[in-house]
Amino acid sequence: MIRILTTGGTIDKIYFDSLSEYEVGNPVVDGILREGGVTVPYIIESVLKKDSLEITDEDRAMILEKVNECIEERILITHGTDTLALTGQFLQGKTRKTVVLTGSLQPANFRFTDAVFNVAFAMGALQSVSQGVYLAMNGQVFDPSRVRKNRDMNRFEPAT
Repeated sequence: MIRILTTGGTIDKIYFDSLSEYEVGNPVVDGILREGGVTVPYIIESVLKKDSLEITDEDRAMILEKVNECIEERILITHGTDTLALTGQFLQGKTRKTVVLTGSLQPANFRFTDAVFNVAFAMGALQSVSQGVYLAMNGQVFDPSRVRKNRDMNRFEPAT
């Protein structure tokens, strides 16, 4: 069984107009996994509904507490990309679980989105990596302390 913790972020954003007014909506990960025919058993728990720029260290501590309270050993966290690596770094060394964080650079509800690929890739990575904390974005698995978001190229890449 895999536990999926959702925290909001772009993956769950709903935009209302061209002026970029939005709210973080309900988690979309269940729809993504059902449409993909995923047969691995999972449970989804909504922890936060925040843009990642609004996530505080207190929120990260609460996410860590949720991770450590889970009976499941493998945990997927959906998260906004702006502070995805920060939350991954916060969790490193503080849990004995296998944790993979992912998100998307475009909302899942957009016609062109990386959300479906990133969630599917993260589910596969979660079942393949050893114990630890990882980020799964753009077809790569990263150490949270050795990754950066390249805003110009709109992707994650190894930190130099």
